[in-house]
Amino acid sequence: MSTFPIDAVVEHIRHHHPGCPDFAVAYFSEEITRRDWRDASLGQAVGITMHNFLRHEMTEYETLLLHGMDRKEARLRVQPRIDAMLRLWRKKPRTKKQKRSPEVGNV
Repeated sequence: MSTFPIDAVVEHIRHHHPGCPDFAVAYFSEEITRRDWRDASLGQAVGITMHNFLRHEMTEYETLLLHGMDRKEARLRVQPRIDAMLRLWRKKPRTKKQKRSPEVGNV
């Protein structure tokens, strides 16, 4: 069984998922450090935790199951949305360009 220190988890997430919002980094880090991971690397623990959170909290997965859809089919149905979110998190966030103020004296 493995446990991971929170600093290592935060560093891993920020390195591999720089677009992940701060609140999500904090949530995932807490979830990962509370659990014993058998035969899982830190990267696997992060991936499992992110996928599970996104599947259950950010998609209609639970609703599909409640309506009688098979678990495998429901997972396939919501996977594109999970993949899209993870792609966004893997990119560095764009910094907002500062608006240029009009130059004074150019008339």
